[in-house]
Amino acid sequence: MENALSIDVEEWFCANNIASVIPRERWGECPSRVVESTRRILEILQESRTRATFFVLGWVAERCPHLVGEIATAGHEVASHGYAHQLLYRMSPEEFRDDLGRSLEILRNLAPGPVIGYRAPSFSIVERTAWALPILEDHGIQYDSSVFPVAHHPDYGIPGAPRTPHRIAPALWEFPPAVWPVWGKNIPVGGGGYFRIFPYRVTEFALRRLGAAGTPFMFYLHPWEFDPDQPRVRLSWSKRLRHYTNLARTEDRFRRLLNAFRFTTVREALGI
Repeated sequence: MENALSIDVEEWFCANNIASVIPRERWGECPSRVVESTRRILEILQESRTRATFFVLGWVAERCPHLVGEIATAGHEVASHGYAHQLLYRMSPEEFRDDLGRSLEILRNLAPGPVIGYRAPSFSIVERTAWALPILEDHGIQYDSSVFPVAHHPDYGIPGAPRTPHRIAPALWEFPPAVWPVWGKNIPVGGGGYFRIFPYRVTEFALRRLGAAGTPFMFYLHPWEFDPDQPRVRLSWSKRLRHYTNLARTEDRFRRLLNAFRFTTVREALGI
């Protein structure tokens, strides 16, 4: 079984945990580090002969067009992470349509293949932003990976949402990040801060249990998670925990993960 591996290509200061300290208006003042860390991921994937889907932020692609070319040339899939990393529930449908369209115009001019995938910033397709689904279909998006089937997260989650790939709209697949059902609760084990905070053996055990059930899972990471030397800003304890914990261990854990499981692009995992 081949699972889906995805990378959300954004700068360290684009992360939602940083938004209260570095607003979007100040992004241009910050040192860029995304190219170096993304190239490190590309090197690791080349060594393991693994292909992945890169959900590229339009703002990054606009400033680093060569990086999109490097991703595609290496055989990976390019998909959209929106343009400005704005949470959907802080946008109107019209603003979202403009943000999505802008990102797709940039990426489709840079990527040699079709751009048919989307991931919302901070998984912000939630119950009150379901209006986004027909807009995705209107823009030729064939799969989404934005619905996190968890509860009790301050930024995202739809409790009770399906845990496996499924049709979420007539012409749209949904491939949620991996969660592990334990005693009626979905434990997120699909990457990001969870991958860095939980002991690696817990993550691998949970993912093997999911694989034993016969369905592929979705795993995700960000380039800034491979960059322990990134600038540090003052955050609340909870955001500091989610953003900075075990950054120096990400690369080693990622290599172990690639040795333990088979991965491919989202498009290939879904067979579309």
